[in-house]
Amino acid sequence: MALTNFILTVVGVSAAVLLLRSDVKQSAAVFRRNVRHIRNWLEEESASATKTAERSAPKELDSQAAKKDIPKDEKH
Repeated sequence: MALTNFILTVVGVSAAVLLLRSDVKQSAAVFRRNVRHIRNWLEEESASATKTAERSAPKELDSQAAKKDIPKDEKH
């Protein structure tokens, strides 16, 4: 009886280890894929933000210069 319990325990633990091992490998693969996607999204967003900043910088400078040229109305 003890030998049967031991064999069943070993078989159960081995099955659990095999399932968890494959699950961990699969989870690691999904995690790596997600990290790649997030890294690509961040790079695209960074490039987009840089282009937007380059385009908007001269406009902001022009509008600030135009504001300085316009005299403020005096309050009565």
